[in-house]
Amino acid sequence: MRINDISSNITVDSLLENFPTSSRFLTHEGVVCFVCGEPTWGTLGEIIKSKGLDVESIIAGLKKFLEAGQ
Repeated sequence: MRINDISSNITVDSLLENFPTSSRFLTHEGVVCFVCGEPTWGTLGEIIKSKGLDVESIIAGLKKFLEAGQ
């Protein structure tokens, strides 16, 4: 999977499997993607929306974070 493949429709478990460091960025942005050590259910877009955040902005920031090799 490539960074450009990340979208609001990607499942959280797939995102974390392919890009483990993404949890660090998401947590910093207030998007908790682990519960009891397990990835939350649903899509990235759903979890971002549930926090009242802008989906496209968070995803764009995540891609930049990953492209920078974080």
